[in-house]
Amino acid sequence: MAARKPIKKTAKKSAKKPTKKAPVKKKAPAKKKPAAKTKSAAKKKPVAKKKPVVKKKVVAKKKSATKKKPSPAAAKQDAARKKAAKERELAAKKRAAEKKRAEAEKKARLRQAAAAKAMKERELLAKKKAKERELAAQKKAKERELAAQKKAKERELAAQKKAKEGPSQDGITSTREFDLKFLFAQRDLLLEERAKLVGQATRLEDEANQLIEDAEMGDVQFDDEGGEGDTMVVERERDLTLSAQARHTVDEIDAALARMAAGEYGYSQHSGKPIPRERLKALPWTSELVEERVGGLGRR
Repeated sequence: MAARKPIKKTAKKSAKKPTKKAPVKKKAPAKKKPAAKTKSAAKKKPVAKKKPVVKKKVVAKKKSATKKKPSPAAAKQDAARKKAAKERELAAKKRAAEKKRAEAEKKARLRQAAAAKAMKERELLAKKKAKERELAAQKKAKERELAAQKKAKERELAAQKKAKEGPSQDGITSTREFDLKFLFAQRDLLLEERAKLVGQATRLEDEANQLIEDAEMGDVQFDDEGGEGDTMVVERERDLTLSAQARHTVDEIDAALARMAAGEYGYSQHSGKPIPRERLKALPWTSELVEERVGGLGRR
């Protein structure tokens, strides 16, 4: 009885084995074998195709080996052609390099010239500005000098005037050279001459206007035989000229009366020197010495 038990156990185990191995049959590795065969076949096919190419290369090498070698003259010509081509190539490269170098040198020269020109322009501009500043400074200095001279001259004239001023009476200021008595006599001459000149100027202007009225009314005939029209024009121009001279002298008399009131009568307006009394008596309104005389209308 004890010896049979293990036999039963083994039998049970063997009976159970088929049930455990049932799912293993579903595996698919066995189906992949044909695909592996096709891969190996595909790999072998290119090798079979390459063999003819190798054979062709070998045949081409054999053919090139069987070709005849060139003759020495041909080889020499070929070498000469190659040498000439190489020389031409080198010459072309040399020309290109020389051209490039020349262009670079030209650009450098142009840049240098432009820089020199710009520097020269800056120098000229700086010199011009310096010259302008110098001229402006000189002008200002000259203006200051002239202003100082003018002020000094004014102070000197004021001092001279103050020194030669005398007593004043009836709107007349006497001076060191010309007393009140002489100045009153000169004023009377001036007023008398003024009244006479004003009347003369008025009369001459009236005559000139009357000639125009006569011409408009037809009293004067303008014909070639009589010549009265030309005479009238000449007379009218003469009257107007004399009237202008008289008016100009009246203005000078008024200026002389103003100088008399300011204490400046009898002195030259150019040099400040006293005018001789004889000249003042002959020409009461004069304002200059004989040597300072300037030509013009009327008496001086």
